[in-house]
Amino acid sequence: MTASTKPSLPEMEAIAARHPHLLHSSSRKRFKAALIGIGVLLYMAFSWWFFSIGHVLANANWGIAGTYLADWVSYEVRPEIAIAADGTMAVSYARNSPLGPNPNPDWVTLEKKTVTRTIEAPAAPQASKPKASSSFNFMAPNAALGGSQTAQAQNRIETRNEEVVVRALITYDRSTNIEIADGLVKATHSGETLTMTVDGADTVTPQGPLPRWARQKRPGEKITLSFGLTGWAEVEGDKVSIRNRFFGWANFLFDSNSPFFGKPYGEVVSLIVSGERIDPARSNLSLAWNNILYNAEWQHLDVWTKLLQTIVMAFVGTLFASLIAFPLCFLAARNITPNLFANQLAKRFFDFLRSVDMFIWALFFTRAFGPGPLAGISAIFFTDTGTLGKLYSEALENIDDRQREGVKSVGATPIAVQRFGVLPQVLPVFASQALYFWESNTRSATIIGAVGAGGIGLKLWEAMRTNSDWENVAYMVLLILMVVFVFDSISNACRSRLMGRKPH
Repeated sequence: MTASTKPSLPEMEAIAARHPHLLHSSSRKRFKAALIGIGVLLYMAFSWWFFSIGHVLANANWGIAGTYLADWVSYEVRPEIAIAADGTMAVSYARNSPLGPNPNPDWVTLEKKTVTRTIEAPAAPQASKPKASSSFNFMAPNAALGGSQTAQAQNRIETRNEEVVVRALITYDRSTNIEIADGLVKATHSGETLTMTVDGADTVTPQGPLPRWARQKRPGEKITLSFGLTGWAEVEGDKVSIRNRFFGWANFLFDSNSPFFGKPYGEVVSLIVSGERIDPARSNLSLAWNNILYNAEWQHLDVWTKLLQTIVMAFVGTLFASLIAFPLCFLAARNITPNLFANQLAKRFFDFLRSVDMFIWALFFTRAFGPGPLAGISAIFFTDTGTLGKLYSEALENIDDRQREGVKSVGATPIAVQRFGVLPQVLPVFASQALYFWESNTRSATIIGAVGAGGIGLKLWEAMRTNSDWENVAYMVLLILMVVFVFDSISNACRSRLMGRKPH
């Protein structure tokens, strides 16, 4: 609109006077909008109170949540330092330590010395010769009444030379370390130092107030030291438990039992390509691949097998559901089958199947068939038969009757009318919905697997229950995400092609 055609102010006022409802909302609409806004605010306030959201947020342990997330992308090395009453120490590692059977990390510095200890060792009992006696024992004819007696030998005093640890220094990073010596534990973190006295039995006593990164529930009990993403430690009267965290997934390819364990990747490649055979019975490439598949810590072959089970469960369950829902949906569609009884029977059957959640069906079939993929396939099949049947019947009820009437007008049989007048309209929709449910069931199969329906869901649940294998949980979640992304892309491309649109 140019300046010459733009209405003047008096003209705009005249238009507003003639048509006030076009320029000003009525007071009723404003009141209605205000009521909706007040209702939303009241609902949010009620939800905040009813679910105690403020209390939950205030009492949530965000530190533990952060630790769990850190465990997804890191691993811990856990040396245990036992402290004797005389102040000497012994260092041990867990049997399944990621450092292997003979750990010697550079961040653990030990000062040792040889001490001479005198111990009292019991002597082996010796039998004395039986004394002569004329008495006869009817219970033991070959022994006299004054038979042999065990001689009470004197205990031996032995002197031994032992190598013991008298000082240990654990270095987490430049600002965090723990030093143990002479019955004292000194923890340094973020410029603060906490000194604790341990008695070699069951009591630990802090010298001074506890910093914010230390916690002790009751006097004398263990003290927990939290160093954030670096790790943590527990100090008790007779031991110090170290939890040093490192970024990455330890031993992801080769576990500590593999001959390739601890070797740089360049050396591993060189051994596989041109190195001498480690196992005379197979090549180094075959040995390396076998070690990866049967990695005891990550169990790659088992995880991949369970993931394949999940994919097969989703595919077979969705396929069977589509095949059963396809003929039944014609009975449920009013415009295809005018019989009211058949309509209601088919629709109530669909309602029954889909009203019970897939998770509940999985519990039922797990009890019926036992744990395994068959229970998962059955749960998906039952749930999707009801849902797809309802969607298919609604698609049939919304078809364009002109195409069907056109086929009928040339004298086609009822089956031909459905084949050429109905199916061309709904078949792309049916296939598109089946593909979507196949992609969705790939995720659902993971959930129902947690209750024993097989697949990777059960393995994922087992890893989460241990509360210590969160890196394995992250690995399986990542695999599931990759599979879902791939199948989502395939499903979208197939649906777009079926619906006549370009894939994007």
